[in-house]
Amino acid sequence: MALTTRLTWLQEKLLQNYFGGKKFSLLYKASVHGFSTVELLERCHNEGPTMTVIYSGDYVMGVYTQESYQERKEVSIILFVLQDTNISKCKMRLLIPWKSDHSGILQSCEGELLINFERKNVKVASKIIENLGLPQNNPISIQDYEVFRCEDNLWIIKSKLYLYLLCTLRTHKPYGDLVPQVRILLLGPTGAGKSSFFNSVKSVFRGHVTCQALVGSDTSGISKKYRTYSIKDGRDGNFLPFILCDTLGLGEEEEGLCIGDVSCILKGHISDRYQFDSMKPITSGHQNYIGSPLVKDRIHCVAFVFDANSVEHLSPEIVVKIKSIRREVIKCGESHSTLNVELLKFGFALSDILVVSNYTSEWELDPVKDVLILSALRQMLWAADDFLEDLPPTEEGRCIWWCRSSKVSTTATWLHPAWIYWIPGSSLSLYGLFPCD
Repeated sequence: MALTTRLTWLQEKLLQNYFGGKKFSLLYKASVHGFSTVELLERCHNEGPTMTVIYSGDYVMGVYTQESYQERKEVSIILFVLQDTNISKCKMRLLIPWKSDHSGILQSCEGELLINFERKNVKVASKIIENLGLPQNNPISIQDYEVFRCEDNLWIIKSKLYLYLLCTLRTHKPYGDLVPQVRILLLGPTGAGKSSFFNSVKSVFRGHVTCQALVGSDTSGISKKYRTYSIKDGRDGNFLPFILCDTLGLGEEEEGLCIGDVSCILKGHISDRYQFDSMKPITSGHQNYIGSPLVKDRIHCVAFVFDANSVEHLSPEIVVKIKSIRREVIKCGESHSTLNVELLKFGFALSDILVVSNYTSEWELDPVKDVLILSALRQMLWAADDFLEDLPPTEEGRCIWWCRSSKVSTTATWLHPAWIYWIPGSSLSLYGLFPCD
């Protein structure tokens, strides 16, 4: 039989708020389980923080403790009284008896409180009664009593974390102020949820569900163009410190994103709204090709997106493409994360795997989804900062040329593959250096 409390809705809310937004779970009800201290200790032993509520006449008296009920143990308690909407309290220490002690008595260490569940009465010192604002009728009769387990309210925890994450992401500054906004590239199989992730991130910051990027169930994918999405904060209208870059999904054989385009995207050669061609990569003569990309044009973090419900059914061709792209990402020095599922078979580290739940058919925001989305986004920004911190030092903060050869001018600082930077006061020969294509 399901237990129901005698507390009214208002009384329960008042007590929950008073004790820090706790969630109450009813463990014991004397009118059901019996007026027995032994039975109470048996059912409530080691249950963590508890609240014992005693019903007597027009008011509710109770004992709240942060410690578990354990035999022959002294615990700190709060003795409280709820009258109408007012709560009064006093602190003391309570001695928990042995379960074999059939006297049925709980008493404070100083003797100012004595609860006899067997005889259904409570004796309280006159001074305590006065401080609690109770009528001077001792002992106090017990009509019924209940014991609740007190748990931290998940909603309150999530709300605090949600607000913290929102503030952290809104005020994030990319490492060294090298770029105004971090670029995060979303890669993955067709229909994995890349566009949906962008929509979900935008929804969280706008405060309502949005659907700017088209999504659908078309097996060939909806996103045909390369899109770079800057998001305005719904609070003040300012752009957030990141850009989400959406691509054509990976398909079977020659379908989907052309692998040759991946390197150009990573290095910043492809501009917004480029129409992908699955059969051939972009060329340097294309109107959407950026010949000399700056650091801000580059991708600073790559997020591989997978659908947890279908990842086990990916074809061998898709698996090969994913591994090939991951090698290219590592070659370019990019930081990367993985959304939605454990993908150790692809070589991703466990710490790089992030679980999120996109908004797909919901009309209202869900605080649990919001926290997962924001937590994943925070990890991506941290990964992008690692990438920016690892860039070779530069005087101007921008890349002038990408070197495809290990032989570079001695007037430049370089790594392989190398970023070549202008050095003030010296000449830089571009002989043997070529722009990326």
